[in-house]
Amino acid sequence: MPAPIGAAAAVAAYRGAAATPAAGGGEGFGGVLQRAIEGAVDAGRKADAASAGALTGQVGVTETVLAVTRAEMALQTAVAVRDRVVSAYQEVMRMPI
Repeated sequence: MPAPIGAAAAVAAYRGAAATPAAGGGEGFGGVLQRAIEGAVDAGRKADAASAGALTGQVGVTETVLAVTRAEMALQTAVAVRDRVVSAYQEVMRMPI
């Protein structure tokens, strides 16, 4: 079974990376974010492949629905994270100097 994609997986990965400091060879938040993005892109590619396979009859309906649902969840998570980052940036820009 593939690794879970979503907010819970990103939080778990970040907690694991936070346990080891970045200077000591740990990954840090940027690396965790990059892996999460790569996972979302991979989920999208798998959903595309499953959809194409379903059209040709090579992939079952259940596998196709699961792949598309995983891709949809990854996209929703990415949009939520993006919205939070933009909101945080706007909040920092409103701070008085």
